[in-house]
Amino acid sequence: MGRAEDEVVQLTSELIQIDSCNTGELETTTGEAEAARYVDALLREVGYETEIVESGAPGRDNVFCRLEGADRSRPALLVHGHLDVVPFNAEEWSVHPLSGAVQEGYVWGRGAVDMKDMDAMILALARQFKAEGTVPPRDIVFAFLADEEAGGAYGSHWLAEHRPDLFEGCTEALGEVGGFSVTLGEDVRVYPVMTAEKSIAWMKLRVRSRPGHGSMVHDENAVTILSEAVARLGRHRFPLTLTESVQGFFDEVTKLTGIEFPTDSAAALDGAVAKLGGVARVVGATTRDTANPTMLQAGYKANVIPSTAEATVDCRVLPGRQEAFERELDEILGPDVEREWIRNLPAVETEFSGELVDCITAAVQAEDGDARTLPYMMSGGTDAKAFEQLGMRCFGFAPLRLPPDLDFTALFHGIDERVPVDALHFGVRVLERILKTC
Repeated sequence: MGRAEDEVVQLTSELIQIDSCNTGELETTTGEAEAARYVDALLREVGYETEIVESGAPGRDNVFCRLEGADRSRPALLVHGHLDVVPFNAEEWSVHPLSGAVQEGYVWGRGAVDMKDMDAMILALARQFKAEGTVPPRDIVFAFLADEEAGGAYGSHWLAEHRPDLFEGCTEALGEVGGFSVTLGEDVRVYPVMTAEKSIAWMKLRVRSRPGHGSMVHDENAVTILSEAVARLGRHRFPLTLTESVQGFFDEVTKLTGIEFPTDSAAALDGAVAKLGGVARVVGATTRDTANPTMLQAGYKANVIPSTAEATVDCRVLPGRQEAFERELDEILGPDVEREWIRNLPAVETEFSGELVDCITAAVQAEDGDARTLPYMMSGGTDAKAFEQLGMRCFGFAPLRLPPDLDFTALFHGIDERVPVDALHFGVRVLERILKTC
């Protein structure tokens, strides 16, 4: 067992114990700076020259270092992870979410899979490479980032806009979410590589109408008009649209398992996707756009009909679908509903091909000979959106070999988040092979 494999479990546990919950509010998000200082100290300990960068607001700290490669003329590789996590309700958990407990073969706590496990793997390998004098084929930029869980306005997007020099020479990026094994049937194991992700498009809806007394007949009630529009949108099913990444996923699964994915019927396709088990909740969301109402705000007194009512909708749009999606939105909502984007980060997609993809596949098969890699689209969004704007091809691959019966996708932002100890060791070995050969 190498140095990185030996210390990755401890690093994962210690990172989890740092409360870096991102509430989405500047005044209540405080732990990223502590996590950044932890990472910075461990990188400096083995000889890196690091830079801590505050991204647009106090405490939103990011850590960067560069490991020079053998061929400085080659484009560099960005390897990135985010240090923030989503909040939690500790009363719902079997162990405390900040315990970093190592028990029953798992490391437990908030961030165990999203994504302090990958942070620990990156950190452990960066330390090992520097301590042992490893020279990778090309420059590697290691980045540990703030604010991913709130869209990256005070993290990757600020950095891409204000400090592009930190990413000098980088043409490819490796980060979340992918690389976890999925067992199909009894013995077919695949490792999805994220080659695409839907947009993050958070929308505010607003209806303005005539206020009045709650005891009177009132046929222009803003709350009623908005509620009816929100209900129409929430029940709407957008059309099936298969992008290159999703079609590639289906084609490979069909080759491996014989499962057919018919596209002439939404119900038939949904039924086929359901056969994929836990990963179906992610894959199913990438066959169409979605628009889920999440918040409602209206009124200030029980007997007053308000003049305005508002709703927030979480929209996730497929690559190439933005214009068509907005036209469909307007038809559903009608002329009385105003809409505005409060966060609109575009979808991204790249091809499942190239030297880095070949290195990923070779590294996986060196550790798990019967496994296959295949492309997939993530239903959410990551820091890849910022780096794609800088011209990078972005891939999500945080390698973990998982027990077939573990519903891994349910652990993202979920209760009792945990990662297998053996999977962390496996991940370090695979990631090490990738970084030494890419």
